Amino acid sequence: MNLLNSDHFWQFACTLYAKPEQQTTLLALQNQQGKNVNLCLLLLYLDSLNLSINTQQLNELTQVVSEFDTHALQPLRAARSYLKANQNAISDYATIREELLSAELKLERQQQHILISTANSLKLKTSDAPNNIKLYV
Repeated sequence: MNLLNSDHFWQFACTLYAKPEQQTTLLALQNQQGKNVNLCLLLLYLDSLNLSINTQQLNELTQVVSEFDTHALQPLRAARSYLKANQNAISDYATIREELLSAELKLERQQQHILISTANSLKLKTSDAPNNIKLYV
């Protein structure tokens, strides 16, 4: 069993996501193909550790993120979008937006914990040239 660390993953994800070209690519995958950014980041993280997953394991990870997206992240993003569209009618919009973004970031980190916990329950294989992201996209 591989013991992945959620804090290491968070640092990896933050570093990668901070690169403008990576952020653009990941958001395009999310917005145009319905892919989950945290799952993409996990797959890239596994690649960096020379670990590979199979289709069944990917399906398990996809199911875990889908449930969290449906019940936690998507409603928050919808609220943020609604408020942005109606910001002129909302007093203290800037503060509310900042607080919602903070909450969303905390939920993103929670989703990463869930992904790491799930990945740690899988039997990941070592590979010289893993390409987990290709399996997903």
